Amino acid sequence: MRAMILAAGRGERMRPLTDTCPKPLLHAGGQALIAWHIRRLAAAGIPDIIVNHAWLGAQIEAALGDGRAYGVRIAYSPEPRALETAAGIARALPFFGEEPFLVVNGDIWCDWDFGRAARIAATLGTRTLAHLVLVDNPAHHPAGDFVLAPDGRLIPGPGDALTFAGIGLYRRELFAGVPTGQPAPLAPLLRAAIDQGQITGERHDGHWVDVGTPERLQALDEWLRVRAGDDGRRVRC
Repeated sequence: MRAMILAAGRGERMRPLTDTCPKPLLHAGGQALIAWHIRRLAAAGIPDIIVNHAWLGAQIEAALGDGRAYGVRIAYSPEPRALETAAGIARALPFFGEEPFLVVNGDIWCDWDFGRAARIAATLGTRTLAHLVLVDNPAHHPAGDFVLAPDGRLIPGPGDALTFAGIGLYRRELFAGVPTGQPAPLAPLLRAAIDQGQITGERHDGHWVDVGTPERLQALDEWLRVRAGDDGRRVRC
């Protein structure tokens, strides 16, 4: 299995921190947000990773290099301008071959077990185009995104929606209609496939943070340092 970390966003709500530092390189708990993902992917036996980037992308490549320091192999998918999620993934499709692949937002922190990805991929039916990790709705997103049915399918509703965690397994067929080089969001693709019963999901009850503001970054940093027994308070690039 191969994985992609999405790191192309500008991070407008994180300004001024992201004026000079790409959001995935902001630190929490002593290391960059993206480094948490890379180390956990390595531990899960997923060493082949592609990272897309646009805003200050040269900094990301300089910081991560070829991945050797993390025990992985990192490729890059540079975008002249941020293509949004669906188009960014579509641009990287040659990296994945024909097998399902894992995609993780670079601006989240989550303790979902990446080791589950290969096991889930092995059980996906050929008609299932994606499997999404969902979490309870945070205060800043009370309406949620998708409804998870008891059988594990995502359904159009009605029902109580959960929030998409920014972690998903995908088949390349989901992106077949995405135009090359044009920005395209992911949500419309997912909703169309949900209408056809082609998306499954699961609820994750562990720790998850959408690191969308400086305040949430600071709170995550403090939580991680307390968890590690470190009384330091440092948020940096």
